[in-house]
Amino acid sequence: MTSPGTRADAEPEDLDVEEALALVREKPGPAHRGHDAHGGHHGHGAPASHGPEGSHHRATPWPEARTTAERAARAAARAVRRTPVPVPLDAALGLTLAAPLAALTDLPSFDTSAMDGWAVAGPGPWTVRDEGVLAGHAEPGSLTDGEAVRIATGARIPPDATAVLRTEHGRTDERGRLHPGREVVHGQDIRPRGQECRSGDQLLPVGTLATPAVLGLAAAAGYDTLTTVPRPRVDVLVLGDELLTEGLPHDGLIRDALGPMLPPWLRALGAEVRTVRRIGDDAKALHRAVTTSDADLIVTTGGTAAGPVDHVHPTLRRIGAELLVDGVKARPGHPMLLARLKDDQHLVGLPGNPLAAVSGLLTLAEPLLRTLAARPAPEPYTLPLRDAVHGHPYDTRLVPVVLRGEGAVPLRYNGPAMLRGIAAADALAVVPPGGARSGQEAELLDLPWASGGIGVCFT
Repeated sequence: MTSPGTRADAEPEDLDVEEALALVREKPGPAHRGHDAHGGHHGHGAPASHGPEGSHHRATPWPEARTTAERAARAAARAVRRTPVPVPLDAALGLTLAAPLAALTDLPSFDTSAMDGWAVAGPGPWTVRDEGVLAGHAEPGSLTDGEAVRIATGARIPPDATAVLRTEHGRTDERGRLHPGREVVHGQDIRPRGQECRSGDQLLPVGTLATPAVLGLAAAAGYDTLTTVPRPRVDVLVLGDELLTEGLPHDGLIRDALGPMLPPWLRALGAEVRTVRRIGDDAKALHRAVTTSDADLIVTTGGTAAGPVDHVHPTLRRIGAELLVDGVKARPGHPMLLARLKDDQHLVGLPGNPLAAVSGLLTLAEPLLRTLAARPAPEPYTLPLRDAVHGHPYDTRLVPVVLRGEGAVPLRYNGPAMLRGIAAADALAVVPPGGARSGQEAELLDLPWASGGIGVCFT
């Protein structure tokens, strides 16, 4: 038997990140409310045009863009096999297990009382000992038939005790003898040693997401740390000379909404956000920031179009990056991009408009980060739209919605520069080209803080 605090001899070896990814891909995603989404969000389109001059019809369809981001992450995990890391329990929330969780002790590790009451031996009535038995104390003395002792929930059962009589089911007479109020069954309200598991039993497989309940189980099973897939490291570069970091907009300057919004959102997607740097419209500074970063993912905001101060494309050409997605058939967020800088490093270029940036974040960064972190993909689901939604002739629209009963209500403030809608939203509805009528089923993308999922952890 393995003592607490040691590894079980039979525990399988830790897997590397790519092996953990493979196991997660084999598992179904978590169930979601609503109906399964149907039709179409798969496929492996070729990379899009290489540069801002590429025409709109050469942009990548929205479903293919997401698939491309997932494939890029899997290729990165294969190229550089990142080593799983041991993480203290209080820092493991939201990480993925890279080693099976095997019990390091029996649970419970000794016979315990499931209720407050009396531990009794043999049939009643019983003579009650003066001393009681509390949780956390050493093993009490043995009972003989006809004896009972007061006991607290979680306390060790005295040797030779046959049952626990609940407080509400017992009474004492004038002589201090304990009588049962109902039949006492042998073993009642005793949690026997090993009832939940035996030392060495596998409790959870590789690929399990560390939820609060998983952390509690790990602690109960004797763990101080968990072997996990490391968080993808992200550097955020905020571009634009027109951005203010405090105060009211003035003189053509506006507040930077993305600097405060993106880091917690990226953390909710499983990333470790290392730096948030404001670059301005400075091509040299952007080149230096990109080429000196060793993050798994660089996220830029703005500068992805073809204007005079849009420096992202020229910088990517200068360093010989491979454009995997150069524009997406999505509204808002069409000028988003995904580039491979090195075998194990990527850049996601988000548009500068706030809601367009959210669209790019969920289209390209979310599947890439989820795959790098070996998190299971959510199962697609649909709900009927309560109102009709105007569509783009050729592009997918992502529209903020609130969930009401078994339907999704589109929100008004859904322009590319608006955050009022997404701030009130529970999800984004995926509206196909041409729009959607009232009552039509639409695929929904949950927002991490609204879905009740593990992504609600922002730290």
